[in-house]
Amino acid sequence: MAGAEVRVPDIGDFKEVEVIEVLVKPGDAVTKEQSLITLESDKATMEIPSPQAGVVKALRVKVGDKVSKGSTILELEAQEESAAAAAPSKEKPKATPPASPSPLDRGAESAADVECDVVVLGAGPGGYSAAFRAADLGLRTVIVERYPVLGGVCLNVGCIPSKALLHTAAVIDAARGLAEHGVSFGEPKVDLAKLRAFKDKVVGKLTGGLATMAKLRKVTVLTGKGTFVDPHHIAVETKEGRKTVRFANAIIAAGSQAAKLPLLPEDPRIVDSTGALELKSIPKKMLVVGGGIIGLEMGTVYSTLGTRLDVVEMMDGLMLGADRDLVAAWQKANARRFDNVMLKTRTTKVEPSPQGLKVHFDGEHKEARTYDLVLVSVGRAPNGKAIGAEKAGVAVTERGFIETDSQMRTNVPHIFAIGDITRNPMLAHKAVHEGHVAAEAAAGQKSHFDARVIPSVAYTDPEIAWVGLTEDEAKKAGTKVEVAKFPWSASGRAIANARDEGFTKLVFDAETHRVVGGGIVGAGADDLIAEVALAIEMGADAVDIGKTIHPHPTLSESVGFAAEVHEGACTEVLPRRKR
Repeated sequence: MAGAEVRVPDIGDFKEVEVIEVLVKPGDAVTKEQSLITLESDKATMEIPSPQAGVVKALRVKVGDKVSKGSTILELEAQEESAAAAAPSKEKPKATPPASPSPLDRGAESAADVECDVVVLGAGPGGYSAAFRAADLGLRTVIVERYPVLGGVCLNVGCIPSKALLHTAAVIDAARGLAEHGVSFGEPKVDLAKLRAFKDKVVGKLTGGLATMAKLRKVTVLTGKGTFVDPHHIAVETKEGRKTVRFANAIIAAGSQAAKLPLLPEDPRIVDSTGALELKSIPKKMLVVGGGIIGLEMGTVYSTLGTRLDVVEMMDGLMLGADRDLVAAWQKANARRFDNVMLKTRTTKVEPSPQGLKVHFDGEHKEARTYDLVLVSVGRAPNGKAIGAEKAGVAVTERGFIETDSQMRTNVPHIFAIGDITRNPMLAHKAVHEGHVAAEAAAGQKSHFDARVIPSVAYTDPEIAWVGLTEDEAKKAGTKVEVAKFPWSASGRAIANARDEGFTKLVFDAETHRVVGGGIVGAGADDLIAEVALAIEMGADAVDIGKTIHPHPTLSESVGFAAEVHEGACTEVLPRRKR
């Protein structure tokens, strides 16, 4: 029997992590995957498992030691799994996992390659959150993911890489603005290869961390496209061939895909958001088809790098969903980026040529124009019809959505659905909360998705964020509300930052004065909107918000000041005229 050193495996971005518990001692027999030590960092507590069965010959760590990847934990004399199992160590007993409401019939015949309590189809933010929560609750969990790494569209080709590029763009714009402060830099020299590498490094750091978290939670990951075979089986097409997963519960987190315009020809210069993130070149002239958030975010990046923009939108405004006054402030600040903003206009034809892409329009703007790159961003479509849901008896709507109850259960009680595939809005933070609910419900808990509001953010520059009832929605519905605005031109911090183009707006119920909505436009609006969301969830009124002391000088004061404006108590601006 050979002796071997057991070392700390790859634990992601954790270094010098403290050992808080040693679970074995010399002479103990351990089985493969049995926990050996417990580590605790400022972010997480994790147990390090044994890579093989054997007998502990000597410990090389003690409580209080700091370890990193590659640190030696102990010396292990390897032996067969069966022999180790015959003499288990005195590891502290684990809590009994909760019983699944739909347990597998162990006596039933099954041709499955893998059996589990919960299978999660899709590993985006909602999917991996659901899987990790299920594992934390003691359920044997499997993730099926088509990408070679976890994170789904959001981490790999969506939210995260786009924010990395938007951060770079914001720093470039800020550096240019410093000339007015007496600090001048030359025009930036953009190395696209290094910029792409930075973006990819950001993505890799996060997806690598997820892989570590899955391993430490003992979540099985199958890479490949998964489709339902029947109500208790999913087939996964992996590189090694087809594998079948038999499950007691399933959580569908298969997300959505970019909607396509059938009229467009196949041409590498016509891209969706995923293609735009590849940043192969900096075009001189780009058309953004669709005036929504995703297209305008990517337009911001390309514009800062030197591209002139046009945008075409068939509706009568950009970023529909946000109040028009918020968008107007953003549009005024971004007028320099656009040559043409074509509203109430449709794209009818694109003619490729070596000189560019000639695009034809119909509506209020009919003049054909030529572009070097066309970004198509006309929304996203749910993947409900791409997973064989009908074979499991799961109902899918004509548009591809899967309807659920408040526990995220579909019409098949042991199959849940979360995220983009269930309903709008298609937002990662909504999917994460739904994923937790689904996992807890699968474990037999009485969890429900009962959020009052879900915030939305456009990560443009300046940012736009809103939550709850908007002023425009209230007007259309005839709902009696009162609106209070605080202009950032009266904010000391905004002025000091040279970013006073924004404002904070709160929407109150006219009778109770409780806050029911809010919108913010300005640098950092994404962080500020969380306070408004919390205030709505807690049923706070204007006095509650206004009397909460906000630190000075900060942009967060604008939320408190807006509440004070409503109550006529704000001394930062002139009082509103009495009505």
